[in-house]
Amino acid sequence: MQALRELIQKYFSAGIPHVRIADVVEILILAFVIYQVISWIRRTNTWALLKGALVLGGMVLIANIFKMNTILWLVENIFSVGLIAVIVIFQPEIRRALEQMGTQGILGDLFGAQRAGSGFTPDVAEAIARAASEMGRARTGALIVIERKMGLAEYERTGIVVDAFLTSQLLVNIFEHNTPLHDGAVIVRGDRVSAATCYLPLSENRSISKDLGTRHRAAMGMSEVTDSVTVVVSEETGKISLACDRRFYRGLSADELKSELVRLCVPEPEEKRKFWKGWLSSEKKAGK
Repeated sequence: MQALRELIQKYFSAGIPHVRIADVVEILILAFVIYQVISWIRRTNTWALLKGALVLGGMVLIANIFKMNTILWLVENIFSVGLIAVIVIFQPEIRRALEQMGTQGILGDLFGAQRAGSGFTPDVAEAIARAASEMGRARTGALIVIERKMGLAEYERTGIVVDAFLTSQLLVNIFEHNTPLHDGAVIVRGDRVSAATCYLPLSENRSISKDLGTRHRAAMGMSEVTDSVTVVVSEETGKISLACDRRFYRGLSADELKSELVRLCVPEPEEKRKFWKGWLSSEKKAGK
């Protein structure tokens, strides 16, 4: 305690340190990065592993306090190898985190970049809702993934390229029983059906209801690793569900599904110009 008091007195005896603008910017950047890392950890399955790592860190701290030299020697020699192991083990999660950082819209909004799936309109939402309702009445299972900011090319590669204008009749025909494309998921980009028979990652969340089948687990799995919106039609019950942002909405009507798709997928009208375009136009006016 005395050492801490002396350190504080020594720090303030030198006067208030000079704070530059660069220091403030650096603090803001570090705060943003730390916040993004913590948010990513909470969104993924690494949260439980992080808690385990904290327990191990506490054990190492205890070993350091009580001078347990054997444990400290093991930790010191394993640490360098452990860093490589962490990168290898969490390679998929790290990759997804970098992809999500690239699609947060910060640079896109700055330079006016067009978001993926920006061709999605209320008419497309109505077509999907109409097809889902018709397939629900006929007890036809369906899995429709709608791309938003994050690209879904890696999942498209697992299926068959369709690249056709989206209509309710097309979706119903794709998922009709005993047709070549009915098995798997359909990926929608904008107002087009990009691919069919695509394979999706299954969720490992144990809190999901046991009465949900593989389609629902695939929908939840997509909501865990991407920002996409997935529509599910149950083959057993005919009920319509929607998965997005790790949340599941069950028992939706056609109108409810349409309103949710419009809310989640239809780009908001651009009420003001992008920063970069606005800056360029102001420069041109100033130069006149």
